[in-house]
Amino acid sequence: MKKFLLGIAVFLLAAEGSETAVAAEAGGGDIPRMVSIRSNRVNARSGPGARYPIEWVYLQKDTPVEIIAEFEVWRKVKDWQGSESWVHKSMLSGKRTVKVITPGENNIYAKANYDSKVIAKAEDDVVGEVKKCQANNNFCLIKFNSIEGWVSKNNLFGIYPKEIIN
Repeated sequence: MKKFLLGIAVFLLAAEGSETAVAAEAGGGDIPRMVSIRSNRVNARSGPGARYPIEWVYLQKDTPVEIIAEFEVWRKVKDWQGSESWVHKSMLSGKRTVKVITPGENNIYAKANYDSKVIAKAEDDVVGEVKKCQANNNFCLIKFNSIEGWVSKNNLFGIYPKEIIN
């Protein structure tokens, strides 16, 4: 049975951050591409239409998913567990987010390297907003609620390995 994830837990060691908003669309575009779940309750169906049965329900807003196919207003998505289903495009957002997938506590660094100060820790399944991913660096700047810091791409679902986000 599909694991439903409801909670977000971030263990704070220090708090700094700023509020920004990202507006984007999950309409047509490159395949594959990363997007996020738009609301706290999104039906995932076995096929591209309302007549297809609901396989499960996504219950965590901003959860990242990968669009792997399109059919009219339906998007076939793949989630962090590798599950594939169909979601109406209105239930997806172009907002770039990541989900921490490495079990246990994951370090959030002040700078984009492992020698930097650890400013907080995030547990697996926590969702954060992508601010920046640099070229030739394995780290991305992620905002988790009021904490903003650098996390290794290896610990995240929602970013392609060589992807650059400015």
